[in-house]
Amino acid sequence: MELQSNRLRIRELALTDLLEIHQLHSFPETDEFNTLGIPANIGITESLLSGWIRQQNVNPRTTYIFCIELLETNRFIGLAAITLGKLNYKIAEVWYKIHPGCWGKGYATEALSTLIEFGFRDLGLHRIEAGCATGNIASIKVLEKVGMSREGSKRKILPIRGEWVDNYFYSILETELE
Repeated sequence: MELQSNRLRIRELALTDLLEIHQLHSFPETDEFNTLGIPANIGITESLLSGWIRQQNVNPRTTYIFCIELLETNRFIGLAAITLGKLNYKIAEVWYKIHPGCWGKGYATEALSTLIEFGFRDLGLHRIEAGCATGNIASIKVLEKVGMSREGSKRKILPIRGEWVDNYFYSILETELE
């Protein structure tokens, strides 16, 4: 499966993505607000990636984790995912992680917009949600740029580097897709 936007190809994961994904997860900048933490070695990333790839074959499928590449060069720049919740609620949660060298260029916004459109148009969702640490100003801006609304917060819910961090909750409804 592959999605495409003006500048991005958003495609299924493959084992050949291991080194790029490991590098992405190893940057202190991308770990700052991430609950995964920096992997101790490439074997941990390989185990994570193998699990994600297995999810591509589950039926019914509930998780879509994609690599984000620049259309022009095929360069790997990040990951994006959409995970379905209870089917009768037609709800899902999205997340993304972009290579620090690609920050500030609108790629996260473009990838997330494409994923949201996929969720509503192809998966028939009613509601898409996202969470973000309250200190993650860049992600807050991305979530709001794609039309998501902040619905509230939870105190000390995210385990990040041994500390509990507050989280904002965002959502967008199918009727709000522009």
